[in-house]
Amino acid sequence: MNIRIDLAHLAVKAAGSGPGSAMGEVLDTAKAEDWVAFDLAVRRLWTRPATDWLRAGNPAPNEPSLAVALCHPDGRIRQAALTSLSLESVALLPLVAVRCADWVAPVREAARVMLRRALPEAAPEVLVAVAAVILRVAQRRHGDFARQLLEEVLQDGEIADALLSSKDRAARRLGHRIAVERGRLTCEDLARIAARDTDIVVQDLCADAALARTRDGREHGDIVALLLGARQARVRAAGVTALNRTGDTERATAYLDDRSGLVRACARWVLRQHGVEPLPYYRSLCASAEVSPGAAAGLGECGSKADAASLRPLLAHPLGAVRARAVWALRMLDATDPEQLMPLLDDVSAAVVREASIALTPVAARLPEEWLRRRLAVDQPRYVRVAALRLLAAHGTAAQLRCFLTLLDDSDPGLRARACTALHGWGPTDATAVYAALPPIERAHLDTLLDRAQASLGGELLHKLRWYLGAPR
Repeated sequence: MNIRIDLAHLAVKAAGSGPGSAMGEVLDTAKAEDWVAFDLAVRRLWTRPATDWLRAGNPAPNEPSLAVALCHPDGRIRQAALTSLSLESVALLPLVAVRCADWVAPVREAARVMLRRALPEAAPEVLVAVAAVILRVAQRRHGDFARQLLEEVLQDGEIADALLSSKDRAARRLGHRIAVERGRLTCEDLARIAARDTDIVVQDLCADAALARTRDGREHGDIVALLLGARQARVRAAGVTALNRTGDTERATAYLDDRSGLVRACARWVLRQHGVEPLPYYRSLCASAEVSPGAAAGLGECGSKADAASLRPLLAHPLGAVRARAVWALRMLDATDPEQLMPLLDDVSAAVVREASIALTPVAARLPEEWLRRRLAVDQPRYVRVAALRLLAAHGTAAQLRCFLTLLDDSDPGLRARACTALHGWGPTDATAVYAALPPIERAHLDTLLDRAQASLGGELLHKLRWYLGAPR
C-alpha cells in the first residue's frame, strides 16, 4: 500500500497558507498514484486543518483545505465537503472519483452524483487525470460505478482519443484498446505505435491490429517494414511472422541471426513453412568472418553436437558478445569442454565470464578449489568474483563452507549478503563425514573461520553450523 504521508503534511501546510493555494503545490496532479496515496495519507494524520468553514456553510479557504476535507476520516465531513464542491472545482475531480468507491454509502452517492454531472463536461486533460484514478480504484469493492461511467463517457471517440497520450499506463492502454476496437487508427498509425511505444501491452495490441488489417503483405509492405524496424523484439517478431503470408523467405532469412531469440525462432518458423531449412545458413554464418552473436546463438538453438566444432573457434573471437553467445550455444548443445571454458573465467567481458561460469556449474566439483579461490580475491574484477562464488557454491561441502565463511567480512556488500544467505540455508547431509575426513590443518583452518564468523552470524546460526559439522563448540 502506497502511503505518502509527506503529501498530507504538504497539504496541511498549503491549507494554512491562505487563498490561492492549489493542489499542484502539493502533488503531481497528473499522477493517479499520488491522488490515491494522498487519500490514504490524510486519514493517518494526527492533526488536520479545522473544518469550521464547512459547518458555517462557507466556501473552502483554498484547494488543499477542500482536498483534506474530502479525505477526512469522518464520513460526515467527507459528505459535507462533496456537497460544498462546485462543478468549477475540476482540479479535485480525481478525489471525487476516489470517493465514488467510499465505504460510506451517503458519501458514495454524493460523489457519484457529482462525477456524473462533471465528467462528461470535463476538458480532455482533466478527463485523462480522472480516468487514471478511476482505473486505479476500479478494483475496490464499490469501484464499478466510476469505471462504467468512464466507459459511457468514452463512447465519444474524440474524448477517448485524449487517453492515447496519457502518461498513465492503464489509461493509455484503455485509450489504445478503444481506438483499435473502433478503428480510429490507420494501419500505418498502428504499426508506428507498435514500433515506438515502450509498453509491451500497447505494442502487442497495435501490432496484432495492424497485421489483422493487412490482407496481403505485399500491398502493405511499408507496415511490415515498420514492424521489422522496431527496437522491441516482440514487435519485430510480429513483423517476421507476417512474412509467412507472402512467402518472403529472403527477407525472413535476414532475421535468423537477430539479437532476440524470439525473433530468430519466428524467422526459422517462416522458412520451414516454405520448405527452407535454416541450419545450413547458421553453419555458413558461423564459418564466416562476419559472424554475429545471433548467428552463434541460432546454431546452438537448432544445431546438434556435431556443430560444436563450428562454435569452439568462436570462443576466441574478438567480440565479447560473440564469445558469450558461443559459450551459451555450446551449453545448449551439451557440448561444453571444461578445459576450454576455464580460461574464459579470466575474460575481459563480464558476459563471457558469466556464461562460462554457468556452463561450468554442473562440473564445479571437478575444478581445483584453490584455482577458484584465487579468482575470489579482492583484487579481481567483481564479475570474476561473482563467477567464482557461483562455482564454489556448487563445489564440495568443505569448499562451499570455506567460501561462504571467507566472504562474511568482504568489502563487497553484495557478496557478503549472498554468503550470509547461503549459510542460513547450508546443511548438506555429508557435512559431518567431510569434516571428520579433513586433514588436521584444514580442519583447524575451518575452525578458525567459524570462530571469526561469530560477530557476523550470531551464536544460534554458528551453533547450528558446528552441529552440522560435528565440530567442537
